[in-house]
Amino acid sequence: MYLPVTYLDGFRLDIQGARDYGTPLADAYQLATPYPHVVVDDLFPPDIVARLCREFPSAEVDHYLYDIGYRGSLKRQYSPENCSSFCRQFFQLLNSAPFLEFLGAVSGISGVLGDPYFEGGGFHEILPGGKLGIHRDFRIHKRLSLLRRLNVILYLNEGWESGFGGDLELWSRDMQRCVQKVAPVMNRCVIFATDDCSFHGHPDPLSCPSNRSRRSLATYYYTASENIFDEIPSRRTHFVARPGEAEDIRIALREAQVNSVS
Repeated sequence: MYLPVTYLDGFRLDIQGARDYGTPLADAYQLATPYPHVVVDDLFPPDIVARLCREFPSAEVDHYLYDIGYRGSLKRQYSPENCSSFCRQFFQLLNSAPFLEFLGAVSGISGVLGDPYFEGGGFHEILPGGKLGIHRDFRIHKRLSLLRRLNVILYLNEGWESGFGGDLELWSRDMQRCVQKVAPVMNRCVIFATDDCSFHGHPDPLSCPSNRSRRSLATYYYTASENIFDEIPSRRTHFVARPGEAEDIRIALREAQVNSVS
């Protein structure tokens, strides 16, 4: 069974259906080692994923090649802004309230937030011989001042063979051993916690044919400061009278009505 996503001139995902799909995955996520994560095969309907593959950006569009040396090589990243309309709409789905509720149900994290800027996210592609060293991710979204909590990676590699390599490796918190390997096969989604010790990557060079590459889609998720209620003492809507205007009963009633629903 897939996440109940439909597409007809735009994506639709029922918020309760999203929660219901995520809840049964919560135990597997929390109990996973070396840190909370879950691997979900066939998360999205096959026709949607097949179209994402067909419309994966070509090397001719704007992109950047980065992480030279041990940390990585031969890796391209494509911003959602440079993608087709269908792909842009899919990224919008991944930032929508129903999908955020799905992630909250899986992870147990309340108030999950998407990133409208897709900082570090988008389509990722690693070419033959490329790799990505074991690393932990940045924790703070500098533009939004949010704490990063979750990574979501969707693989887009039809007919991927084990001999091609490219398995995602999840390493122990003390960086002494690889605990889990996840093959980057078509329509496989990995959701994992991001913290100071969530080490991951694929450090061995790809050995896929020259006409193949390791393709994925990545989005990252955040939460706001948990101390905001201490930082901002006044949290309610507050109406005030203008100079020379009596603060009459109507203003008081209006304020009471607003605060009853805020």
